[in-house]
Amino acid sequence: MRYLDSLQPFALFVLRLVLGIIMIGHGYSKVFGGLHHHVQFVGSLGLPGWLAYLSAAAEFFGGILVIVGLLTRLAAFAITVDLVVAIVKVHWHNGLLGNGGYQFPLALAAIAFALIFFGPGPIALEALRGGLGTGRSRK
Repeated sequence: MRYLDSLQPFALFVLRLVLGIIMIGHGYSKVFGGLHHHVQFVGSLGLPGWLAYLSAAAEFFGGILVIVGLLTRLAAFAITVDLVVAIVKVHWHNGLLGNGGYQFPLALAAIAFALIFFGPGPIALEALRGGLGTGRSRK
C-alpha cells in the first residue's frame, strides 16, 4: 500500500488536469465569442448580468490555473462557487440523474472542493515557487 501512497502527487495532478480541461472547455465559448449570450443567460436566472464575467473567468482562466498548479486553491474555490450556482440555478430542477441533471457539475464541484483543501500537490508551478499552497510547510 505504500506504493499507492507514493502516487498521491500523480493522483492530484490527474484531478487537476481533468477538472481544468473540462472547465476550460466550458469557459472557452463564453470567453471567446459567447460572452454576450452568457450575460443574457445569467440575467435570465435572476442574477446580475455582471456575474457572467466572473463565471466565464472562473471557468476558463480558473481551469488554466488549476492545470498548471498556480493559485490552485483560489481557482478551485472560484470553480466550486461557479458550479454550486450552476447546480442550484440551472440543474437542480432536473434532479440528480435526469436529462441536464446535476450529477456532472456535482462531481466537478467535489473535485474542485477537494483541491481547495489538498492544494495542487508537488507536480505544480506552485511547488516550483517554494511550496506555496502545495500542502507542504515552508522552511
